[in-house]
Amino acid sequence: MVDRSNIYTVVVAGGKGERFWPQSRQNCPKQLLRLIGNLTLIEQSTARMLSIASPENCLVITNIDYVESMRSLLPMLPPENIIGEPVGRDTGSCLALASGILESRGVKDDAVIVATPADHSIGSVPAFCRTILQSVETASKCDAPVLIGVKPEYSSTGYGYIRCGTVLDYGDETVKFYSADGFREKPPADEVEEMLKEDIWRWNSGIFIWSLGVFKRLLAEHAPELSNIAKAVGRISDPGRLMNYLRDEFANAPNISIDYALLEKLDYLVVAECGFEWEDIGSWTALRSQIRADKNNNVVRGLFSGLDVENCIVVNDAQHLVAAIDVKDLIIVNQDDVTLICSEKSAQRVKELVHSLDQDQDLRKFL
Repeated sequence: MVDRSNIYTVVVAGGKGERFWPQSRQNCPKQLLRLIGNLTLIEQSTARMLSIASPENCLVITNIDYVESMRSLLPMLPPENIIGEPVGRDTGSCLALASGILESRGVKDDAVIVATPADHSIGSVPAFCRTILQSVETASKCDAPVLIGVKPEYSSTGYGYIRCGTVLDYGDETVKFYSADGFREKPPADEVEEMLKEDIWRWNSGIFIWSLGVFKRLLAEHAPELSNIAKAVGRISDPGRLMNYLRDEFANAPNISIDYALLEKLDYLVVAECGFEWEDIGSWTALRSQIRADKNNNVVRGLFSGLDVENCIVVNDAQHLVAAIDVKDLIIVNQDDVTLICSEKSAQRVKELVHSLDQDQDLRKFL
């Protein structure tokens, strides 16, 4: 039986969501948008975490500019549980910071941490809870991180891949656990094609479950710079001193994902087969799984009219008409001050465009 009072959750919500520009802006990032459903992504992800742990045990790590907005959206969390980084340093430093904060609050090494990004769509919350709670129980026994592995639906270079090995004697008939024979973070396309010829690879969902003690030990062994962050923060009990540390020291933290910093280096991982519908809301193409397409396979939100328009994604409001003729395979996103038009196959390049705009003094105001 899982002791839920010993479960702690971390929602990683510091990114800018640049691939969702022009809706996602510097003052209103992806996690504060209502991209799917009536709630923002941060509200949805936090609600899922609160289905397995108490509000007092839930941390949200975000950018310092978004703290007040998130405290307004998440009044059920203690304000001090929404922590702002002064500069983004990817998931490695973020999770090291979170583990240090928990240790500074007296959390013991046998506590189990569930860490998740803020940009997932989950089909069934009960199925999600079942998988996570069994993974928590497994993490408390196996002395290793537990990852949630999603069966690949297509060849993608945007995910980490976990190679599943032996079936392990954890969980029940509803959740299957494997040992991991390998972990590859974002392999090149030709390698992915070869990998997927075997039905043993799983996408890394980005949801991690581990005991605090195991995580601290693995950081010390494989990622000493991240371990130093966790140790330093773990010695800080005063909120004011923590703010000073973040302001004065965190900019020097490694800008690296936990996948590269730690997971690729480990000899032993455990994989839980994903038992729920999962979607990474990573770019505009993700709307295809969230909004029913019309007879011409167009996914439309807002006011739109077209003649011979096929396979397009259109995002608009209810006041301004977007009209198109004889086009296909486009993404069209209209905002008051910006209209984005790009090929659907180039959805990932929106982030590249944002960085280009940032280099132009006259265009930076549109970010």
